[in-house]
Amino acid sequence: MDTAIPTLDPAPAYALWAASYPAQAHNPVMHAEERAMLALMPPSLDGERVVDAGCGSGRYLRHAMARGATTLVGVDLSAPMLARATALFEHAPAMARIALAQGDLTALPLPDASADVLLCGLAVGHVPQLEPVLREFARVTRPGATLVVSDFHPVGAALGWQRDFRAEGQRYAVRHATHYYSHWHTACARVGLAIDAVAEPMLDPADIPPGARFDPVALDVPVALVFRLRRLPD
Repeated sequence: MDTAIPTLDPAPAYALWAASYPAQAHNPVMHAEERAMLALMPPSLDGERVVDAGCGSGRYLRHAMARGATTLVGVDLSAPMLARATALFEHAPAMARIALAQGDLTALPLPDASADVLLCGLAVGHVPQLEPVLREFARVTRPGATLVVSDFHPVGAALGWQRDFRAEGQRYAVRHATHYYSHWHTACARVGLAIDAVAEPMLDPADIPPGARFDPVALDVPVALVFRLRRLPD
């Protein structure tokens, strides 16, 4: 991968990327991550209060609605990405209550214990330290709540992979921290979260378009870390 491309912090990166960012998985890594996330999510979210932290253009809010959730909150750092997520309102069931709010993963604009389920797809790596993020996730979820959280697998960083995109004719990368499994284990123990399940999905060759430019090693290693966590009693 070309390491000479400009690397941007998340806010300016997504300000550029938002206009072309789809509301669904749009590359082989995201397809692999999404299959694992959906497998670890509760099969029914009917009656549950669902928060999507780092919701972006609303990918997992859509999946939550498909599983019956009607009380949903999406939080994202990027106002342009939240503007993309407003398309959710056009397709939501009449009884759905959806709110979108701008906020940081370490300071979610939500009350304590306000979520039954928290989802976070491929966003925690945008924050340098994992523990403050998981501490905030624990704060906003009720005891017993389910959290399903994913990140890019550390093996990708070891291989020099970047999260890159093209905007206005230029290729950019988004700055992304590497959080190892040991970081997750330690942080969860400190903030009151239990690790109930871990998935390390690999690419499906069927997701790779003909002629795509990618590192062939990617077929032999996991591309994401996906955790199902449980909020422990206080």
